[in-house]
Amino acid sequence: MMRNGRMLGLSLLAVGAAAVAGYAIRKGGSRESIARAQASLGARIVEDVPSTATVVDVSSRRLEEIPGARRAVDRAVSAGSVDDWVEITFADEDAWSVVDSLRGALPYYNGTMGEYNGVYVRADDRIVVIDAVGWANVEEPAF
Repeated sequence: MMRNGRMLGLSLLAVGAAAVAGYAIRKGGSRESIARAQASLGARIVEDVPSTATVVDVSSRRLEEIPGARRAVDRAVSAGSVDDWVEITFADEDAWSVVDSLRGALPYYNGTMGEYNGVYVRADDRIVVIDAVGWANVEEPAF
């Protein structure tokens, strides 16, 4: 009987220790991490337009509805950026919607032979390709 009591006591001790350890792990992991979403619109002038790409006019209403898209195109044209991308970065809760809007509301071209991915836009006598990327930085709380 004494032996059964010790076994029961050791079993309860092991179960209790496991429960305390599980609680501590769960409690420590309950701190919320902070995610900061960002998105960038990049635009640059291109010399060649792929034959299967649709070219949108800069006055398109859909282009106007995407935050920063028209501004990125205008900056690329004014900078004459053939070699470099002009970027506009968004760092707010709506950043991902910019990426989704550009890829969903306009004819987005997926390059297959080394062409640029993005939406091809005619601005005056120039063709600009505009693309968007989004990312999130996850930060753990300090304490």
